[in-house]
Amino acid sequence: MTSHAFEGIRVVELAQWVFVPVAGALLADWGADVIRIERPEGDPYRALSTQGIGADANGVNLSVALANRGKRSIALDLRTDEGREVLDDLLATADVFLTNFRPGALRRLGLDADTLTERHPSLVYARGHGYGVRGPDAEMAGYDSSAFWARGGMAHVLTPPGQDWPLNQRGAMGDRNGAMALAFGMAAALLRRARSGRGSVVDVSLLGTAIWTLSSDVLSALAGGAPRASGPSVGPNPVVGAYRTKDGRHIQLVFLQSDRYWTPFCELIGREDLAADPRFASLADRGVHREACVAALAEEFESRTFAEWKDLLGRLDAPWAPVQSVEELLTDPQVEANNYLGDVDVDGGPSYRLPTVPVQFDEAPPVPRRAPEHGEHTEQILLDLGYDWDRITTLRDAGALP
Repeated sequence: MTSHAFEGIRVVELAQWVFVPVAGALLADWGADVIRIERPEGDPYRALSTQGIGADANGVNLSVALANRGKRSIALDLRTDEGREVLDDLLATADVFLTNFRPGALRRLGLDADTLTERHPSLVYARGHGYGVRGPDAEMAGYDSSAFWARGGMAHVLTPPGQDWPLNQRGAMGDRNGAMALAFGMAAALLRRARSGRGSVVDVSLLGTAIWTLSSDVLSALAGGAPRASGPSVGPNPVVGAYRTKDGRHIQLVFLQSDRYWTPFCELIGREDLAADPRFASLADRGVHREACVAALAEEFESRTFAEWKDLLGRLDAPWAPVQSVEELLTDPQVEANNYLGDVDVDGGPSYRLPTVPVQFDEAPPVPRRAPEHGEHTEQILLDLGYDWDRITTLRDAGALP
C-alpha cells in the first residue's frame, strides 16, 4: 500500500481521558495528522494509576500510549486570548475538529458546533459525550463506567441474578467501543464531504453505544422480556453454552445449527448412544429433554481435561472455543498470525506491545507508533503554521504556552 487511508487529513483534537482520544488514535493509525491539544498541566489521564499500566507502571504509560499513539502534541492554554488565536490558526488548516468537552465549555470558548461550522463550512465537527447533545443531562459529565456501564444497562444485564452488587466494568470498555463508532462517523463524514464539499456534525455518546452493544437485549425488552445474565446452558439448545472440563476449565460450544452438528459431535466423543437416543433425536427433542441432555454432556466434559478437549474438538468442523485467560490470549496462534498485537519501537527507549486497531487494509495492520510526550511538538507545529521564534516567545511570555 503506497499511502494510508487518511493521509493528508488533519485532525485537531481537543479532548482528554480515553473515549475521544482513542477515536483520534484510530485515524492516526491510518495516516491522519492528529494534533492533540493539551492544557499546560497535561491531560489528567497521564496521572491515572490503574492495573499497573498507567502512572503506576514502571516505565512506559501504556494507557496513554494506546489512546494517543501516532499523534503530535501541543501544550496550549485556551484560557488566554493568545492561546485561542493559535487554536483558530490550527482550525483554519484542519479537516476535522474532534472534542469531548461539554457543550457549555465549548460555548464559552467559542468552539461550539454552530460557531465553528459557520466559520469553516467544510470542517467535520466530531464530538463524543456521555449522554447525547439533547435532553436534561446533555451537560452532565459522562465516563464509560457511568454512562455506558451503569446507566446504559450493561451492569444490570451482565450481573447474575441474586448477586448483591453489580459487576465492575473492565477498564475503558465503553470508551473503546464508542471510539470505534466515532472513528466510523468521522470517516463517513469525510467521504460525504468529498462528494458534497460540506462538513458535518458527528455525534457519538457512551449511552447510545451501550444501547447499540445491547441491541439483542433491547429488542427483548421491547418485546416485553426482562433480559438478565444467565447460567450455563439455560436455553433450549444444550449444545450452546459453556461446559466445565476435568481440570476446572471451560469449553464454549456454539452449535446453533444443532441438528447439523449433533451426530458428528456424538461420534467424535464416542457417544453414539446419545445420537441414537430418541430423547435427543432433534433440536426440539433435546429442548424438551434439555436437563437430561445437559447432564449427559456435563458428565462427558468432566471426563477429559481442557487440553484434551481442545485437541478433540479441533478435529470437528464446528463453532466452539476454549474459554481463555487474557494471558493465554497473548500467545494465541490466531492473535500472532494476524498481528493483533504490535510492537512499538522507540528510539533510545524501551520497546513495548500494544493491541492494534482491529481494522486491517490489504491484510495488514498499521504499524503502531509511540504516543507523544506532553507538548512534545509545540514549537514544530507553530513553526509549521508560519510562526517565527519571536512570536513563539511572545506566546510563552503571555502564558499561552508553558
